[in-house]
Amino acid sequence: MKSLLRQLLLMTAVISAPVTAKNLADVSLADEIALSEQALQLNGAGIRSKFFMDLYVGSLYTQGPSQTLDSVLNSPRVAIRLNIVSGMITSEKMQDAIIDGFDDATDGQSQTIQPQIDAFMALFSAPIAQGDQFTLEAIKDLGVTAYKNGEKQATVEGEAFRKALLKIWLGDKPAQKSLKRAMLGE
Repeated sequence: MKSLLRQLLLMTAVISAPVTAKNLADVSLADEIALSEQALQLNGAGIRSKFFMDLYVGSLYTQGPSQTLDSVLNSPRVAIRLNIVSGMITSEKMQDAIIDGFDDATDGQSQTIQPQIDAFMALFSAPIAQGDQFTLEAIKDLGVTAYKNGEKQATVEGEAFRKALLKIWLGDKPAQKSLKRAMLGE
């Protein structure tokens, strides 16, 4: 009888346990985030890896499900969040990767948004540590507001810049194809 009662109590505990958010590479991903007093829903997330090493978890937050680049670019507000999971990422490596990303996203024509890229790159001049979180809020016809560990850093204006930044992860030449598919919820 005690054994049956214990099993029933354990089953009740399991059934009533809170459902946890999605977890990737020991990063708990919120189902919803609020930026500029507006809620965005988790669209998808994946792991950016290189040479079999996890570097960061990339997640896309949108106002509604978005499975294509066009739907993301046409959304009034989206956010990309990067959770750093490797101590191997330095500010220099992050800057190099972002410069390469802008070059790919613009088909080598990044000179038209170079002042915005320079302003954005300044956000990555401080040391980067494992556990840091970058959130890039992209607002159509305005630009991108960057947050580091929840603190607002700066807003870089420009629609062409906003589109190019989103294309780093979601464009035709993304940082990693599997990460793009995961962020788009495929």
